[in-house]
Amino acid sequence: MFTNFFYFLRQHQLKVTLREHLTLLEALDKDVIRYSVDDFYALSRAVYVKHEKDLDRFDVLFGNFFQHLDQIPVDKIFEIPVEWLKKSNEEKLFTEEEKQAIEAMGGLEQLLKKLEELLKEQKEKHEGGNKWIGTKGTSPFGNSGYNPEGIRFGDDAKQGRAVKVWNKRLYQNLKDDVELDTRTMKMALKRLRLLTRDSHDEELDLPKTIEKTSENAGFLDIKMRSKLKNNVKILMLFDIGGSMDSYIRNCEQLFSAAKYEFKHLEYFYFHNCLYEYVWKDNIRRHDERILTTDILHKYNKDYKVIFVGDASMAPYEITHAGGSVEHTNKEAGITWLQRIKEQFTYMIWLNPTLPEYWNYTHSIKIINEFTENRMFPLTIDGLTQGMKALKDTKKKYINPA
Repeated sequence: MFTNFFYFLRQHQLKVTLREHLTLLEALDKDVIRYSVDDFYALSRAVYVKHEKDLDRFDVLFGNFFQHLDQIPVDKIFEIPVEWLKKSNEEKLFTEEEKQAIEAMGGLEQLLKKLEELLKEQKEKHEGGNKWIGTKGTSPFGNSGYNPEGIRFGDDAKQGRAVKVWNKRLYQNLKDDVELDTRTMKMALKRLRLLTRDSHDEELDLPKTIEKTSENAGFLDIKMRSKLKNNVKILMLFDIGGSMDSYIRNCEQLFSAAKYEFKHLEYFYFHNCLYEYVWKDNIRRHDERILTTDILHKYNKDYKVIFVGDASMAPYEITHAGGSVEHTNKEAGITWLQRIKEQFTYMIWLNPTLPEYWNYTHSIKIINEFTENRMFPLTIDGLTQGMKALKDTKKKYINPA
């Protein structure tokens, strides 16, 4: 069964390896867990899942593979006298007050332990009650009764319920095709790192200390070194207003994550398409403008550029002079975008619109073509690919639609 489960995970594109499977079998052989489905779920998840974005997929696959586990006839495992499980024709209904008074026993392990004790003590059939194996009671064992956490024997119970941890899907917001929150954005942004050391000695250099101490015949020679810091330089340009109002929360989270992850971060705003000026304060956008040429002169090619916008506008706003909806631009937006592209080697475009809609908007297709398919969706997977693209000029995105 466990080998079939391993192949089932691989068949459904969960990246599990033979080494991990052998680790799981070794853990089972050494009785790391008891005979509990929930314990096996926790163990297999810890062994097989290497990235949190796969947690929800694992839950779904686990549920699909083991969905009939609760149909195993427990009365075939434990030898229960048949007469103990026979019920009378009269149906027993429990009030809500009676149901609320019943307490769960604390998991399958405790239930099995209690069941073994009862099998040693019980000598006859019981109907009703809250302790013995029987019918129409609130005991966790038997049938035709009620208990929020119990083991059913014999006939089907009609008033009970089953709780499966893996079907709760506590991790469904961690899939790689959902919109990001600040925490997951930080994790994705960590993939873009340029670690360097400055001139200040702040931490112990253990390998160098050992080497020098050995050279000094055992006399301690402590060596220090500066800490590694992420010195990547980022220039972010946010589309603001209009259709982007729907994505304000996403942009706020991205900006917060970027401020946390990148020491060297510069940001500016534009509307729809980049033109001859940008701004840093949306309230004073008409009074405190910054020339785009000043950005080109101030920031060198060491900076990596990230455009953030839905790229949804009239095509002429990109391709024609005077196409801006806010002012009369003397040069087309694509001209200014091209200047940015020529100045900075590494550039991507993050689009909060889901990729399956990109082909229906002509302006998105124009921008995506301009970026050479380096437009990425604002999802965990999209942002992760975008960070990789900022380290590889050949990295492109293929629209799944």
